[in-house]
Amino acid sequence: MIFGVAFLGYYYKVTRANITKPSLPVLGNVPEHRVAPFSFINQDGKTITNEDVKDKVVVVEYFFATCKGICPKMNENLSKIYGKFKGNKDVMILSHTVDPLKDTVAALKAYSMKFDADATQWMFLTGDKKQLYDMARYSYLINAEDDTTGISIDKDFIHDNHYVLVDNYGRIRGMYDGLDDNKLDTLVSHIKILLEEKKGK
Repeated sequence: MIFGVAFLGYYYKVTRANITKPSLPVLGNVPEHRVAPFSFINQDGKTITNEDVKDKVVVVEYFFATCKGICPKMNENLSKIYGKFKGNKDVMILSHTVDPLKDTVAALKAYSMKFDADATQWMFLTGDKKQLYDMARYSYLINAEDDTTGISIDKDFIHDNHYVLVDNYGRIRGMYDGLDDNKLDTLVSHIKILLEEKKGK
């Protein structure tokens, strides 16, 4: 009887050890692709750099405050993600404007208040147009997409319906259609996976 209990205990430990934890792919055009250093201004007028998101799990999007097309839906869905992790200092959201001329700090602050966004966790960012573009294209690997409203945004600027998930090492771990309600649960579960990875690093 004692032998049987001991065997069952051993079997349980071995079985547990062999259970693989869920993992996400690392995306990028080159091995070990990482998000580049950056410097933008958030809705409180504070300069935000890559150091502010160091060792965080980050959800990234591009939008503009006057958008009447895809942006309201994307940010409504993003507010649900924010609600799931509100107060968790290991999770941040970066919403970059694609229209820095109109999206001043004051405009972004007013916009952020629609979602009761804490500027230390959900940041609405503006800054140099070229750097915003370069970060989207070359760091976050976001593709350009025309807005359905016909609002004139420079043709070379980024406007895309995807959220990008970045891990605590600055690696791209997933992209999610921000207009698809069914993808929200997937994004939440993937954020949790990265938080578990972070704990076990």
